[in-house]
Amino acid sequence: MATVAEWVQGARPRTLPIAVSPVLVGTGAALGAGVVAPVRALLALLVAVALIVGVNYANDYSDGIRGTDDERVGPLRLVGAKLAAPAAVRTAALLSLSVAALAGLALVALSGQWWLVAVGAACIAGAWFYTGGRRPYGYAGLGEVAVFVFFGPVAVLGTVITQSGPPSPLAMVAAVGVGLLACAVLVANNLRDIPTDTDAGKRTLAVLLGDADTRRLYVALVVVPLLLSAGAAVRSWPMALGLLTAPLAVGPIRRVLRGAQGPQLIRVLAATVTTLLAWSVLTAVGLALGLVV
Repeated sequence: MATVAEWVQGARPRTLPIAVSPVLVGTGAALGAGVVAPVRALLALLVAVALIVGVNYANDYSDGIRGTDDERVGPLRLVGAKLAAPAAVRTAALLSLSVAALAGLALVALSGQWWLVAVGAACIAGAWFYTGGRRPYGYAGLGEVAVFVFFGPVAVLGTVITQSGPPSPLAMVAAVGVGLLACAVLVANNLRDIPTDTDAGKRTLAVLLGDADTRRLYVALVVVPLLLSAGAAVRSWPMALGLLTAPLAVGPIRRVLRGAQGPQLIRVLAATVTTLLAWSVLTAVGLALGLVV
């Protein structure tokens, strides 16, 4: 029987910045457009957090019953470690996704953007079928694409649209940056898991690309958002604030290029999450100030 602490670990709280970051950026864009909507911002945050917790429990369940997590380096896996029954973890996943759905419906009702119901349904389906179902797309090298789309443009622009309406070009640029950094987190995770995923038959993008090309991809995913900050600053100088995260990115990039393996990549993973959150906070401030200065 898993303890409360183990259930919390199973939710992988260290991944929460991936959910928080796009909402911060989207809310910053709404503030820059002159709209203050705290209730909608909090609902968007609840949707994102519940969605990522649901994804994490769903992955724990699906990978666990397939045996993919039998020998895993990294965060605790409830099913893989036989700490909780698969059915219990599946229930936790479905409850979390249900919370995301209900919060999303409330947000749509407040904003009047009913077409976003279809987008929300796609997000929930994407969360489940990442590693669930007969043909999980996470096992076909498409996990990074989904993370980019759902935790980048969809989450950022959905937050903007439900608060202030059509997003600005700067918000779109920022959405791409968030998506790329969120994708970098997954790439670091999958780089670490190449040996075990290969043995388990899980064909992630890292497995398909191989070690060397995955490391190059990681560097590109971290560097491009900084270039986007520099480019956006030409139009609105507060967007240059995102460049202040460059020193945070140096360490993980250096470790990846020097061939960090296994547990060493856990540090890279944590540093990448920190870089994502810091870039998002600073970019949100830049967006909030951008149409004011």
